Amino acid sequence: MPNKLYPNPAAALDGLLFDGMTIMSGGFGLAGNPESLILAIRDAGTRNLTIISNNCGADGFGLWMLLANRQIRKMISSYVGENRLFEQLYLSGELELELNPQGTLAERIRAGGAGIAAFYTRTGVGTVVAQGKRTEVFEGHTYLRETWLRADVAIVKAWRGDAAGNLVYRKTARNFNQDMATAGKVTVAEVEEIVPVGSLDPDQVHTPGIYVDRIVKSTVNEKRIEKLSVRPRENA
Repeated sequence: MPNKLYPNPAAALDGLLFDGMTIMSGGFGLAGNPESLILAIRDAGTRNLTIISNNCGADGFGLWMLLANRQIRKMISSYVGENRLFEQLYLSGELELELNPQGTLAERIRAGGAGIAAFYTRTGVGTVVAQGKRTEVFEGHTYLRETWLRADVAIVKAWRGDAAGNLVYRKTARNFNQDMATAGKVTVAEVEEIVPVGSLDPDQVHTPGIYVDRIVKSTVNEKRIEKLSVRPRENA
């Protein structure tokens, strides 16, 4: 079995990064982001990146770090709200944006991993999303053709993983990570806990090790809450 374990995030990305590359980055909001690998990319200084991710982090966190360092040229994403830096860079023309409906983004990534070059969906028909794209009529309804998404490197975050690259995600942190792990030419996974090979129940493995090329224990595991609203207990 090849050795997929790396001692730190920088080592796990060694030899993979180059200017102008496309990177898929898992996560949804602040859940399931490969924070450690993102910091290693920032420190490497790789530029003119195309990033495929649902959103672009939050102020001071996640992919926002790459935005602030002016390393991202283009975002292919779904949700761009509540990120003031993203808004500023887009409106100033410094950042290119390819906006996708969230389900379409997920399916484009899944298609990339499954080897499906294109598919049809009714989502986006008659909107700006359809501009420049082919449409066809099936059973009386107009459908929009969307193409797959693939990346030079996919970076994902899992809860547990073993040296063979088998991954288990925890609750909503699975999000885009599972599909992205299949759609990169090289997939690098950071995990909160590395367990012995054979200790994971095969029925509970979300990403089989065949999709994962490198694995590293994460160095950042802070569980942030994007919006916290509380009220006093009535009997307090």
